[in-house]
Amino acid sequence: MLFILGLDGATLDLVEPWVADGTLPNLGRLIRAGAWGRLASTVPPATFPSWTSFMTGVNPGRHAIFDFTRRVPDAYRVHFINGTYRKAPTIWRLLSDAGCRVCVLGVPGTYPPEAVNGCMVSGFDTPVTLRADRRFVYPPVFAEELERLGGFPFADFQEFDTGPGWHARALAAMLTGIERKAELAERLLARESWDCFMLLMGESDTAAHHFWSLHDPASPRFRPDEAAALGDGIRIVYEKLDALLGRLQRHLSSAGVLVVSDHGFGGAGDTAIYLNRWLAREGYLTWQAGTTSARAMSALRGAAVRMIPERWQASCFRFAGGRVAGAVETRVRFGGIDWEGTRAFSEELNYFPAIWLNVQGRDPHGRVAGREYDQVCAELVARLLHWRDPILRQPVVRQVWRRDELYHGPYVRCAPDLILDLNTPGGYSYVCLPSVGQSGPVLERLDRAELGGGKLRGMSGSHRADGLFMLSGPQIATGEVRGAAIWDLAPTILCLCGVPVPPDWDGRVLPCVTGSADRAGALADEIDSAERPYDAREEACLKDRLVRLGYLE
Repeated sequence: MLFILGLDGATLDLVEPWVADGTLPNLGRLIRAGAWGRLASTVPPATFPSWTSFMTGVNPGRHAIFDFTRRVPDAYRVHFINGTYRKAPTIWRLLSDAGCRVCVLGVPGTYPPEAVNGCMVSGFDTPVTLRADRRFVYPPVFAEELERLGGFPFADFQEFDTGPGWHARALAAMLTGIERKAELAERLLARESWDCFMLLMGESDTAAHHFWSLHDPASPRFRPDEAAALGDGIRIVYEKLDALLGRLQRHLSSAGVLVVSDHGFGGAGDTAIYLNRWLAREGYLTWQAGTTSARAMSALRGAAVRMIPERWQASCFRFAGGRVAGAVETRVRFGGIDWEGTRAFSEELNYFPAIWLNVQGRDPHGRVAGREYDQVCAELVARLLHWRDPILRQPVVRQVWRRDELYHGPYVRCAPDLILDLNTPGGYSYVCLPSVGQSGPVLERLDRAELGGGKLRGMSGSHRADGLFMLSGPQIATGEVRGAAIWDLAPTILCLCGVPVPPDWDGRVLPCVTGSADRAGALADEIDSAERPYDAREEACLKDRLVRLGYLE
């Protein structure tokens, strides 16, 4: 048996010192007993693409998942996507087809659940907020038992208004969620002998997003008043997750154990950048006159989340936005752009800073001819790398990739044309925010009042490129492994479960697995199944969750 514990956003930058001082004894034993190391994430190091690469063994250019949303072809619109848009088979499918019994709990990108040989509870992309539902559980009858056991929590507390008392309430909610998932996992582990069992815990990500400024005295967002009482919030969550590992290991006997995170974490700085304003300043983007619609839409939505009681938020959002969730998100990202006068634009996603060219023949009002494409890309790359922070006198952008430099496969076309790696001055990231109009600076220091917590500009922790893995078991050589990437985990998991590994995958079995050289299997065909969009109600539920979790403005 192989047991997998996913710790979303967990980083060795926190784990190593806490293992050294005895704070995390179970993770420490795992490191000493097996292999471990940093794990390169996808670009961007974001939840959907990274966990999808984890369970497919391929890069986003082959599985087609780059974000929670996707641009609608031939349009300046986005829509929300789910697991049916994934174009590569998952390890859960391959394990099931090989006769292995699998149990998968809470992995993002698994809605709707696959008909596996075992059971599956989808991740937080599940469009159901408050209770177990047959639509996100396989087999559907398992939903009734899941409901009796208290459901599967998705950290559904609002993350906007983080005023006095919020951090204490959030910490209590996270600890309760960990306990409820631990109880469910224990029951399922005791039920039968699984071949592969995975439990995903998102609390490590949530805690780092919101408690970093209390944990890190060097952070430009450090709040000594709250740090005195709640500065140990991240550590407490990690301790609880470490205890969960030890608790579940008692049910595992001699099973192999894999702990993995999809990306790492670090502190967010106090400086915001506005990519569309920068593009306008450089002559690549033009605004329409009176561009207030996106600003008004964003402000109205934020005000509603702050003012409406939390227990009513999901219902109100579904009632008001049930048929327009994608349209609202489109307006926030693209509202006010004059397409006829624009050669390049950005969706301005904080976790995925990138730029699209407005290309003739591809986009409705394309302004960049095909013969100009390479030249415009090169110009933009040069200007982005030349962009300097007037406050810190440092480059704003560390690196720019063209999409075909990062990804390969038939779905590279789904990615933005240019992907940015923003600098981290002093170790703290810039905050990429929506321009929502033509007025305002391209870069500014945020007010102290905006740094206290909450979504986007106020979230004090941000994603980093390196996650982690720890792996122990009878086939595992001990010691640090360097150079591992997140798509290496899928072939490693198949190998450890005795299932042939597709030879065409991007990932390779980790070298710490002994005797794995002859375990290559048949070609893994790409999936060309029908994409099933969220219906209006589901899309609104998902939009509500992503807004509440702080991923969307």
